[in-house]
Amino acid sequence: MAATPAPPQAPPKPTWDPRRAEPPFPWLRPTIRIRLTLLYGGMFLIAGILLLSIIYLLAAQALNTGNEPLFKIAGGTDIKVSSDNCPAVTSGNLTLPEFNSAISACIDSQRQVALDHLLSRSLLALLGLAVIAFAFGYAMAGRVLSPLGRITRTARAVAGSDLSRRIELDGPDDELKELADTFDEMLERLQRAFTAQQRFVGNASHELRTPLAINRTLLEVHLSDPHAPVELQQLGKTLLATNERSEQLVEGLLLLARSDNQIVERKPVDLAEVAGQAIDQVHGEAEAKGVDIRGKRETAVVQGNGVLLERIALNLVQNAVRYNVPEGGWVEVTTEVQHGQAVLVVSNTGPVVPAYEIDNLFEPFRRLRTERTGSDKGVGLGLSIVRSVARAHGGHIAAQPREGGGLVMRVTLPL
Repeated sequence: MAATPAPPQAPPKPTWDPRRAEPPFPWLRPTIRIRLTLLYGGMFLIAGILLLSIIYLLAAQALNTGNEPLFKIAGGTDIKVSSDNCPAVTSGNLTLPEFNSAISACIDSQRQVALDHLLSRSLLALLGLAVIAFAFGYAMAGRVLSPLGRITRTARAVAGSDLSRRIELDGPDDELKELADTFDEMLERLQRAFTAQQRFVGNASHELRTPLAINRTLLEVHLSDPHAPVELQQLGKTLLATNERSEQLVEGLLLLARSDNQIVERKPVDLAEVAGQAIDQVHGEAEAKGVDIRGKRETAVVQGNGVLLERIALNLVQNAVRYNVPEGGWVEVTTEVQHGQAVLVVSNTGPVVPAYEIDNLFEPFRRLRTERTGSDKGVGLGLSIVRSVARAHGGHIAAQPREGGGLVMRVTLPL
């Protein structure tokens, strides 16, 4: 009976990491410094506009624009007036009322010109002072927020696994100093916790290596016996290979723990080869359960730890085989390069998995249902290790329920 092939999966949406990429226009980013500058400059601009309006109104009131003229010519003979600004009063043959009206219009015009000059020059002065205010506000905001810059740089150094860094902010005992002191206390506690963890890892390393080394020695001694039966020698070789793989796995996990979830030593590793080795190890169990393993594995070389990457593939393939349907089940393992990233996809038939329970699968010692708690199916750490190793390599794993039952596990790693 032919099994239905798994539907193709859409490539994951690229995510933007603010620590690895810069926004297209960094100078447009609304930082606190920019917002404080706009606040300071905006308040100054509003205050300047209000002050200019008050001065303009007071000046207009003092000049009595539009009111009666300050003087009138009541009478006289041979009155001659010359004015470049008021040509109307220089024209001849004007009666006395017409002359007084021209004088009044000329005075009103000059008053309006004076107010317009006052307004235009005041606006220019306000514009210049606003530029100075914004620049001064930007400088002052930078000075006030400089402690936050120290806190940010220290936090970035800590993110780079340098827990010995401290802010040690001096200055007045204000809110920023209180924040810096609290951050230093938190870093002190974190450093003590990580130191204790490293000490524990060192002790566990010794305790785990010792029995494995003893087992290897005993197996090598028995294999050195030329009179040992062939079946015993074959069993000894199998156990020795298993013991060696366990030693490599312990070394890899301890290296992962010591390096704080970062792979220090990286080498080229082909995911296709890693997946093939994992399939070879699970092949016997799959045949016993009647599960068909298939899939096309293309070359996808990444930089990482080969033992840990093999553990990713092995855990996923083992889970896909163990949590499968009783009859006619299949597991599809594919590797390829998509969008500049190496992708390992493990799909399988199996029981229906609700989408809301997907996240629980990656938690340590968490089980989806009671039928997945059997002791012959592991202790519940497989997917937790897969997620941890994927993150250590700068990648991630995503799970998706298959239509009709089973899961699609997609591991994406940078090249």
